[in-house]
Amino acid sequence: MKKHILVIGSSRGIGAELVKHFSNNGYKVTGVSRTYSPHCTWIETDISTAEGIESLLAKLGNKAIDAMIFSSAIWETYGFMDTFDFRKTSDKETRNIMDVNIVAPIEITKGVVKNLSLASNPRAIYFGALSGTKQKTSSQVAYAASKFALRGAIQALNVALKEEGIGFTTINPANVATEEVLLDIKEGLFGQQVPIPMSDIISTIEWVLSLSSAVNIEDVNLMQRSAKK
Repeated sequence: MKKHILVIGSSRGIGAELVKHFSNNGYKVTGVSRTYSPHCTWIETDISTAEGIESLLAKLGNKAIDAMIFSSAIWETYGFMDTFDFRKTSDKETRNIMDVNIVAPIEITKGVVKNLSLASNPRAIYFGALSGTKQKTSSQVAYAASKFALRGAIQALNVALKEEGIGFTTINPANVATEEVLLDIKEGLFGQQVPIPMSDIISTIEWVLSLSSAVNIEDVNLMQRSAKK
């Protein structure tokens, strides 16, 4: 039987690449996003709202899920530009960032515990960010705060749901070579750099998924080795 992977945030960026990879490698993939996601069974919903999360959980029903990968995230408008000033971030935008980046992961996890518990070695993997660690935070106050909070939530989930046998992992990468990041570098929104290859992100996830149920990896920090090509 094919293993079932649920990808939250499947229409673009890291999530879209993961959907493509796992669907091409023998997995059953369910993708969740507001806009259409190819290469998977697509569930259209808006996870920034309670209604959207309820709709997602209803559509998942009692299907077994071997792994959930949460790659959905948003950040401040112009947050990665040198001219960014967090004082110009509106209250509405700050609350929306928190809803997507921290409230949604907690509420969705709460709802899919029953699905993950049906698997023999369930894993839940969340994409944080290097800016959500002590190694390298940023001036994006709401985004960085949400990523610090996500790591705290995952650490707490490892305790709160210990008896369920689910492995909870946060992957905290620097810039990843998605189409969007490569375009931003080309257009000068980011300085010249070598972003983390998507193949390394995939290898990291596959490594976590390959581990036995006796092992849990709580945090994985992925840094860029060089700013030069």
